[in-house]
Amino acid sequence: MSGASNWGQGETRYFYELSPDRVLDAVERVGVRATGRLLQFNSLENRVYEVEIETEDDTRSWQRKKIIKFYRPGRWSKEQILDEHIFLNDLSSEGIPVAAPEPFEDGSTLTKLNDLDMYCSIFPRVRGRNPDELTAEQFESLGRILARLHNVGESRQSQHRLNLDTNSLGTENLKNIIDTNSIPKELKNVYKQTFEKILDLTEPHLSCIPKQRIHGDCHMGNVLTGAEGLFFVDFDDMLVGPPVQDIWLLTPGRDKGSNTMRNSLISGYQTLRHFDTTQLKLTESLRAMRYVHFSAWIGKRFDDPYFQRTFPNYGTWNYWNEQRQDLEQQLTLIEQAFSPI
Repeated sequence: MSGASNWGQGETRYFYELSPDRVLDAVERVGVRATGRLLQFNSLENRVYEVEIETEDDTRSWQRKKIIKFYRPGRWSKEQILDEHIFLNDLSSEGIPVAAPEPFEDGSTLTKLNDLDMYCSIFPRVRGRNPDELTAEQFESLGRILARLHNVGESRQSQHRLNLDTNSLGTENLKNIIDTNSIPKELKNVYKQTFEKILDLTEPHLSCIPKQRIHGDCHMGNVLTGAEGLFFVDFDDMLVGPPVQDIWLLTPGRDKGSNTMRNSLISGYQTLRHFDTTQLKLTESLRAMRYVHFSAWIGKRFDDPYFQRTFPNYGTWNYWNEQRQDLEQQLTLIEQAFSPI
């Protein structure tokens, strides 16, 4: 995966110079005029705003709004962001309800604010809400949508996006954590050794599974329901990985109810696309790598006051001791998953 890394290219910069005037100026580069009304959304990684635009007709209020997304410098390269946009456009062209980026005046879906060294994109405002709880029938419907998404994902390669493997989502994240020296000395070795055992057990199973474009961060917080039914949002963490990554994130629990919902999801999925259910053995490995990836992400961003306020316990003894215990539990579950019957 040429050019792909956990953190993109270049140094991370903060967005304190992103004034309302600069936000509105970026919006008008798409060829529309803004009324001056804007609302900042909660977003840790990037900066996302809803902006109202001027119209000369009776366009409905929600259709007069655009979403402008400013990408955190140092996270993704230009090529990696454009791979996300290509995927979204591929999905949209197949009738899958997603918010695809709108072109700027020059035809590109990505522009750069040279004075801030920051990329940004414009998206349509989509209406929807996070569903409180899905029925078995709705999970089947979601499975069919996910199967269509994966069918489109398989139709084209991503040359620049992160490849979900034990190196990129495992070893590199572990190195980032160890290098920060944020783990107390008495916990560091056991944390490191436990996770390395997990990666050693996982590697032969994960490396042999075909990989393709997937959502990558496909939890229920990124599922909305609206006039067109269920649909996925936030493809910022799009990956090249095994389809099971999206499936387990939608139904992450281990209880009987979660298993029932997962079965409904897979049942709907398999009406449109085959799924090798033996991939489910990777669930606990993928969960463990997500734990470590999340800790590495917080550590990489912890100079940002937004992160300090959101994760006040990060770096404390209690935080890392809980992480150690979680990994030890994961190791036990992974050994059981991969043990011969």
